[in-house]
Amino acid sequence: MPNRNKYTFYQFILSFFLFLQTGYGQVDVIYNDLVWSDEFETSGPVGSSKWFHQTQLPSGGSWYNGELQHYTNRQANSFVDGGNLQIVAKRETFTDQNETKQFTSARLNSKFAFKYGRVDIRAKAPNGNGTWPALWLMGKNLNEDGAFFDSQFGTATWPACGEVDIMEHGIFPNEPSNFIGSAIHTPSSSGNTINKGGIQAGDIEQNYHVYSMNWSPFQISFLLDGVLYYTYNPAVKNASTWPFDQEQFLLFNIAMGGFAGTVPANFTQTSMLIDYVRVYQNVVADILPPTNFTASIGAVTGSTVELLLNATDNSGTVIYNVSNGGSITSATGLSNAPKSVIISGLSPATNYSFVVSAKDASGNTFSSDPVILSATTISSFICSGIDSIATAGSFSEGYKYKFETIGTDVEITFEMLDDLPGLVAYLWKQNPFSEVQMTNVSGRIFAKTITGQTLGSTIEYAVKFAYAGGGIATTRYIPYVVGSNCLVGLEPNINLVQSFFPNPVEDVLHLQLSGEANQIVVSDLSGRRLIEQKANSSHKIEMGNFKPGIYFLSVKNSGKTSNLKILKK
Repeated sequence: MPNRNKYTFYQFILSFFLFLQTGYGQVDVIYNDLVWSDEFETSGPVGSSKWFHQTQLPSGGSWYNGELQHYTNRQANSFVDGGNLQIVAKRETFTDQNETKQFTSARLNSKFAFKYGRVDIRAKAPNGNGTWPALWLMGKNLNEDGAFFDSQFGTATWPACGEVDIMEHGIFPNEPSNFIGSAIHTPSSSGNTINKGGIQAGDIEQNYHVYSMNWSPFQISFLLDGVLYYTYNPAVKNASTWPFDQEQFLLFNIAMGGFAGTVPANFTQTSMLIDYVRVYQNVVADILPPTNFTASIGAVTGSTVELLLNATDNSGTVIYNVSNGGSITSATGLSNAPKSVIISGLSPATNYSFVVSAKDASGNTFSSDPVILSATTISSFICSGIDSIATAGSFSEGYKYKFETIGTDVEITFEMLDDLPGLVAYLWKQNPFSEVQMTNVSGRIFAKTITGQTLGSTIEYAVKFAYAGGGIATTRYIPYVVGSNCLVGLEPNINLVQSFFPNPVEDVLHLQLSGEANQIVVSDLSGRRLIEQKANSSHKIEMGNFKPGIYFLSVKNSGKTSNLKILKK
């Protein structure tokens, strides 16, 4: 009798090509060879050749996170039927290991571990209150009594072993039902980790979904039904951020209570149905290097240089390494597809040389490697700082801001320092008022470029941050003189300078200051200091020989600083 839960051969072929069309452009390495799977076709007990029931309680007599269940190896809590692995969580009084609990469930470890590849799991998961279904991985080197690999390989404690949560549900109280999450736990961020993503799915209890994880040496990507929704790719990969250079094994379970909240009084039981689990890798040795490697310079700013790279490789993936002095930047692109690599943190008006190489995931290098490119950053006018003043709502940690003039454009960047979920940002212009959504650059950093500005003019902008749950927090309006630099962290103090005149000035600028011991600096638009001197309360600045234009006066007294704009006629 045909199994109605299984794909037919033709459905499988169709799904494979759909993945190529949707997932191919979203992950960095394509894995093609099926190396391990369980289709759950034989009804009865869970296959012991592939699965291990983890039942041993941790020290203290309860599972972590305040969970309420015993995990058992009984067929009542896990079995195969109708082409599905069924994990069943029940309300029942059960005593094991001298501990009595009111719920039972199952926690399965795969007896298979692997490094790098793609995992596809087609499943239905419970979405009721108090239930916490999870499909995830842990490092094979996990030192956890009772885990399958512990006795032979357990050398690392959690989270040093690394944890990859492919799918979790029920632990997101600020999200609607059927919101599924993925997360990465490492020594750099664990528990309520910042490395997480999520997506709203269709009814996960009534509908099958394919939960996927694509793990390469460079990044870990998560997909729902072939659509990418989160990628983990730390800029620095070390034992703290990237313990994912070791084998991992699979875990399937349903936890009860704890972070999932209160279990309803009328709860009796629920199930997670897993139609299949499939692991893909590339097992055929690749000996062909990339070909047709090209590299050129793209957009250049005062602090960044864009490299435009392209190469072809039979694996579908090309790895680019860019060396700039002692710094190396790595990026992964698709074969025969343009790849933009931004080298940031550069100094303005400086010449840089970049050594660029191309290789594939097997280490095969382009035959004419490397290519050397040169570029000179432009003179940059940047004003940046940090603040916590709010005009609406409030900030705990505050926000960073940066204004950068590039030609006649100004790039405005704000970073929210508070860790808030579901963040979006809107740029507010003060006069006349306008609001426009900003682009999420990464994490909690948002940017917007305003074009066609006049050098020397003053603009004022604020940002409204909106976050999950309907909350908002709006920064203060920050003034910026287009085409200027300012000193980071120095904000205007209107009480420091009592008066300065005339402005615009032709020959002599007169200052009436609030104290006798003042330090004054006059700078031009590039930030170059033209005058540095001490001043008493009454002071004159000779500006007759200055070229007409915009200048900046900085006055410091008693630890306070005032920054003022002067127009020279």
